[in-house]
Amino acid sequence: MGIESILVIVIIGAIAGWLAGMIVKGFGFGLLGNIVVGIVGAFVAGLIFPVIGLGFGGGILGGIIHATVGAVILLFLIRLVKRA
Repeated sequence: MGIESILVIVIIGAIAGWLAGMIVKGFGFGLLGNIVVGIVGAFVAGLIFPVIGLGFGGGILGGIIHATVGAVILLFLIRLVKRA
């Protein structure tokens, strides 16, 4: 994996984490936290979406949507665990 790929992963993770934080109110993790939430959210979505037959296509926009939806799911699960 080249430096360009890592840079794209970090940028998509940051955007997805920030968008997920805006969608799920009460979550703001800063830049590094947003990157981690976005990357982990993309991983979660990568596990869940193929099972239910959902796909968003390729490219950067598809990656951002994919990671954002996964990050929203992740933040929702974190909120449920915190309440319990």
